[in-house]
Amino acid sequence: MINAEHRREEPLVAFETATVADAMSRGVISCPPETPLRVVARMMATHGVHAIFVFEYGDDGDEAPRLWACVSDLDLVAATRLDLDSLTAGATAVTPLVNVRADRSIGEAGSLMAQYGIAHLAVTDPDGRPIGVISTLDIARAIAAGLGPRETSAAA
Repeated sequence: MINAEHRREEPLVAFETATVADAMSRGVISCPPETPLRVVARMMATHGVHAIFVFEYGDDGDEAPRLWACVSDLDLVAATRLDLDSLTAGATAVTPLVNVRADRSIGEAGSLMAQYGIAHLAVTDPDGRPIGVISTLDIARAIAAGLGPRETSAAA
């Protein structure tokens, strides 16, 4: 399932006042657990992302997919020592998946990333449904927003 949009053209909100919703990318790029790892790598390369979310689908066709885990680019690199043709997203994914609600501060999101040693969080709505992704780069953009549009190098 691919449903993602990056909002790079919108003005940045400064770190001190931003919520996760202000900084996140809306939508997620996902796959089922049985997806071959080479396909996951192709998805990352094609869409220019560093993480693919893994959804588990229920036995009942009416049941909505459940966010289960995340395969990061580092998980993919670590797996290169193994047989890439037999590995799947489900076998390689980092679990448990860490998520954050869209209405939380990006400072809280950053704290979760630091606590768990990860670079991406699934963003959920109040009902726990995944609606986007926030990364360390998204947080860096919010921190940089306080500098102004032209300050891009260290002061002498």
